[in-house]
Amino acid sequence: MDDQNKNLILATVLSFLVILTWFWLFPPEETVILPGAETTVAQIDGAVPLAQDDTAAIAAIPSEAPAPDVPRVAIETPELSGSLSLLGGRIDDLGLSQYRETLDDGAETVRLLRPVGELDAYFATFGWAGADGLAADSVPGPETLWTLESGDVLTPDSSVTLVWDNGAGLTFRNTVSVDDKFMFSFEQSVENDTGATISARPYGLLRRHGEPSYLKNFFILHEGMVRMSDGELEETKYSKIEDYDVDDREGTQAERIDVTANGWVGYTDHFWMTTLIPDQTQPFRSVSKYFASRNLFQVEAVMPIKTVEAGATATVTTRLFAGAKEWEAIRNYEEAENVTGFLDSIDWGWFFFLTKPIFWLLHTLNIYIGNMGWSIIALTVILKALVLPLAFKSHVSMARMKELQPEMEKLKERTGDDKQAMQQGMMKLYKDNKVNPASGCLPIFLQIPIFFSLYKVIFVTIELRHASWIAWITDLSAPDPSSILNLFGLLPWGVPEVGSIFAIFSLGVLPILLGISMWMQQKLNLAPTDPTQKMIFAWMPWVFMFMLGSFASGLVIYWIANNTITFIQQYLIMASHGAKPDVFGNIRQSFSRKDKAANDPKAPKGK
Repeated sequence: MDDQNKNLILATVLSFLVILTWFWLFPPEETVILPGAETTVAQIDGAVPLAQDDTAAIAAIPSEAPAPDVPRVAIETPELSGSLSLLGGRIDDLGLSQYRETLDDGAETVRLLRPVGELDAYFATFGWAGADGLAADSVPGPETLWTLESGDVLTPDSSVTLVWDNGAGLTFRNTVSVDDKFMFSFEQSVENDTGATISARPYGLLRRHGEPSYLKNFFILHEGMVRMSDGELEETKYSKIEDYDVDDREGTQAERIDVTANGWVGYTDHFWMTTLIPDQTQPFRSVSKYFASRNLFQVEAVMPIKTVEAGATATVTTRLFAGAKEWEAIRNYEEAENVTGFLDSIDWGWFFFLTKPIFWLLHTLNIYIGNMGWSIIALTVILKALVLPLAFKSHVSMARMKELQPEMEKLKERTGDDKQAMQQGMMKLYKDNKVNPASGCLPIFLQIPIFFSLYKVIFVTIELRHASWIAWITDLSAPDPSSILNLFGLLPWGVPEVGSIFAIFSLGVLPILLGISMWMQQKLNLAPTDPTQKMIFAWMPWVFMFMLGSFASGLVIYWIANNTITFIQQYLIMASHGAKPDVFGNIRQSFSRKDKAANDPKAPKGK
């Protein structure tokens, strides 16, 4: 096989075969619906200082019935709607007002938190753990029934205060406030009128009853526990949490980290997240647990013990993020409100050094353009401009190799089946004409991580969810909904659903344009001389048209734009160097002036 064919095959394999392997070997898994466990509550007791090696004990208290019908406080903000239950002071009813489950008319609002008794039960609560002999029933826990002391509706302009008196001289209060996005603040206080010094430890916890039924289980997406501990990010999937070592003393499976400062802990879904954020300047214990017998996941932020003298009051404030993983909102919490490393809660992946700046550029372009589809095309133009110097060298090399095509054919005729002589002759031909056949590979090497990074950005960021482009493209994070099977909506019948085995044949407009753009670009490349290779390359654009057709529309738009720009660049550069490509016919090869003169019978013959 000659070097030009090796170069062509290498470039093609690097740019496309990886995508095929990825798609076929790691398809999205089917969603498994697990009924939410409705059986467990927990109480923190016997807490000891964080400086010691011991940990706060968790006593599992069976509770088979759903939470009782108790008074609630409405939550009303521009982004959130729901209610806070006076049972445990739980936020267990929370919807995201600006997000819908689907694009259908009348689609339900996305619900993030749900009370016990419903599928996907999931809530946040804040309480105290007794220490130094203070009994567990002397402090408020997840099942304490609080009283509403002030406020009637929780809004960005009005907080609410819950109060609980233990009847033995301790009065606990929980003042809850919320901003206009997704951040709650819980100010926990204890007033000591017992006449003696007491010790108690404040905590916050998130409790999830089973894995969420809407779990995607896609290998490039992290869903599960996420936490920052002293600046170090940890992501643990639910299946790994279930593999925690058993804590014999508590009968649970747990993992604990004592955080010096700068930390948070919570659960992340595809687009949504709940996170406990203690004071970023203070130590706390970050705990992740799994109650196997009840299929219950729980994370805790356990703060240091508060020692309260007689007649004194102790206060601690903990924040709760509960909402959509919007880049601007999360960045603001990190930069303006000092939540360390909060942007890393978005799953940027291994290529974070590319995905972060690529998304920033895409987001910035969208601010000015106002449409994510056109912003993706503008991003493609910018990325192609950045690699233009390398692309220029690659296209010039391709043009010069096309100029040498007649000489290669003559060399092949002279050497016949002597492959060694053929290789030596080609190397000499390249050297004499200063052509580097490998120069076309570097742009391909750069293109692969950019492609994967953009795929990651489009898949994981909420800004692409339900973002429209033109006409029928109403969700850039989903495949093209049009289909050739019903002539793109002209015929009165449906098409296979996305994910079905027949959906691969339901080609939309974008996948077809992708195949055409790949075919046109391929026409500018050197054609393999081997018949088998030639057949493979002839079919490749149409194979990938089917393969990439089920990818997110945003990614297909990028690939079409990338192919189109590459085609224009390559055509113009090759034409400026003597090659006159005829895409819809044969490649008409014009030689250099020296070659023309040498083959012109009317030209004067010199030495």
